[in-house]
Amino acid sequence: MEDNEKIGLPENAQRELKPGEVYEPILSPNKKYKEVTVWSVIVGLLMTVLFSAAAAYLGLKVGQVFEAAIPIAIIAIGLSSVAKKNDALSQNVIIQSIGGCSGGVVAGAIFTLPALYILQGKGYDIEINYLQVFLSSLLGGVLGILFLIPFRKYFVKEQHGKFPFPEATATTQVLVSGQKKGKDSLLLVVSGLIGGVYDFIISTFGWWSETVTTKVVGWGAALADKVKLMFKVNVGAAVLGLGYIIGLKYAFIICCGSMLVWFIIIPGMNLIWGNDIIDMMNTGIAMRIGEMSPEMIFTGYARHIGIGGIAMAGVISIIKSWGVIKSSVGLAANEFKGKKSAAGEVERTQKDLSMKFIVIGIVAILLLTFVFFRFGVVGNFGHAAIGILVVAVIAFLFTTVAANAIAIVGSNPVSGMTLMTLILASLVMVAAGLSGAAGMTAALIIGGVVCTALAVAGAFITDLKVGYWIGTTPKNQEIWKFVGVAVASATVAGVIMILNKAYGFVGDGALVAPQANAMSAVIEPMMSGGNAPWLLYGIGACIALILTFLKIPALPFALGMFIPIDLNIPLLIGGAISWFVSSRSKDEKVNKARYDRGTLIASGFIAGGALMGVVSAILKFANVDLVARMADGSFFASTPLAALIALVMYIAIIAYMIWDSKRAKVEE
Repeated sequence: MEDNEKIGLPENAQRELKPGEVYEPILSPNKKYKEVTVWSVIVGLLMTVLFSAAAAYLGLKVGQVFEAAIPIAIIAIGLSSVAKKNDALSQNVIIQSIGGCSGGVVAGAIFTLPALYILQGKGYDIEINYLQVFLSSLLGGVLGILFLIPFRKYFVKEQHGKFPFPEATATTQVLVSGQKKGKDSLLLVVSGLIGGVYDFIISTFGWWSETVTTKVVGWGAALADKVKLMFKVNVGAAVLGLGYIIGLKYAFIICCGSMLVWFIIIPGMNLIWGNDIIDMMNTGIAMRIGEMSPEMIFTGYARHIGIGGIAMAGVISIIKSWGVIKSSVGLAANEFKGKKSAAGEVERTQKDLSMKFIVIGIVAILLLTFVFFRFGVVGNFGHAAIGILVVAVIAFLFTTVAANAIAIVGSNPVSGMTLMTLILASLVMVAAGLSGAAGMTAALIIGGVVCTALAVAGAFITDLKVGYWIGTTPKNQEIWKFVGVAVASATVAGVIMILNKAYGFVGDGALVAPQANAMSAVIEPMMSGGNAPWLLYGIGACIALILTFLKIPALPFALGMFIPIDLNIPLLIGGAISWFVSSRSKDEKVNKARYDRGTLIASGFIAGGALMGVVSAILKFANVDLVARMADGSFFASTPLAALIALVMYIAIIAYMIWDSKRAKVEE
């Protein structure tokens, strides 16, 4: 154990601080600890390579993208234990932070860049090389880090206790468990096994349905077909755990957004335009609204309202954060003038890279991106200037949205923000005279840079919150994040090139690449005279403005409109459990103990689900088919009996969560 190291998170780690109260992390701010060592850097970079390759491989091959932070934290603890390191906690944070680069970079790359190969396979004259993929990921990732750092203090420290940070909570609990040998560590392991096995059975064996929907029964199917009204819920343990940590307040707001879309907008569109064909983007839609399923209406139309809401929430966030931006700019200006902060010496746990470095870095990266666009993408000064303007404005605008989304829900709506980036970039490029294959290439690479910037920024705020709770030095995380992004970018670029040669992205046996296929489907008509669903974006923006006027958080509501309802309802159930277990006693200390025990259980569910999700994806890739089937070859999980079993199992795991949480004792 490290000197002056506390055991477990302090009592005030996840609640708002009282006036005059200060949060003291596990590692004392007044002591120096081993953080950046040969061990932590080498293991962190190995994790980056391993998980970048695995996530890109599996994400493109089986269409399943997993978050690497928690599995990396678990591996770091295991390796540190084998190496018998007594000072592992601070080093494990660095390992997880470096290795966590893989998730953001992979998402940014595979969501957009394979679309170039898809369009190439359709006959468009598009050339793509390793350097394009590598630079798109690298420049976007570095830009995301630089844009986020000035907001670190605001999100991580000043908003202490106001955001749930579900993924950071689970990751921190996993890392902290490595220093414990007692009940908390055992509880995390047990709940991790329960949640992991539960989710593994669903995804690998299909013994019960993963999503329970009213369409599984006759009257529900008729209601969905005729009225476009349906209800569905994901019964996974990991999503339930996320809901517990998010809490009832935010989960309720998120679900209100979902219910507006699924219970009012989608049935309303069918009622009003059921006999009409509505092709807002000129993509060649030939189906009437009434012929579509509720899911198709959601994907093709209603989800865009959520994208508009998210975009407007970004604008509102920038306005509300203007004080933070202004103070950061002022600090940078003072540094350039050679002035030092009046606050004096900054304590170790609050040291960031200097604002001078950040400003120079942003300017340098934007210039390098301009050179990349000019000589590696468009070959025209004006078009390159337009591209860099789109990247700078949208990446900066949406950085706070990504950080907010991760802080509230633990999920980054990066695909929606990238979709809007592609649409805006396409419209601007077409207006500037760049269309066809050259325009598609430019728009997708611009989208790739922005997508990576937002994905990395969102993932990084989780790492910084973990470091804040534990007490590591932010500056160390920030410096080595750049190295991790570079290694992840090189790895992902190589994997994409190899997979394209081995399998391809078009034709029989091609890679799934669901997000990239969606992006190519949008950009092809846009570069051929298509349009964007501005009406839907406008409706979403208006909803966000109204919510802000009513003092209701617009971003979680918009996220609810964007994320499918089956992933939002479990958040409400989990949030309701957290409220229930923390409000049954008249003794507030008992309620607090129960809530904290429930947080450990929820973290275990998330960790187990994340780890077994990787295993399940690998089995799918290896063509290991263990899924239960009926006599006719159909999946058992799609039957009414499987839905009934799923409900029973879901009720059982909810009951376990409540029962075990309420077993907490005050002395724990």
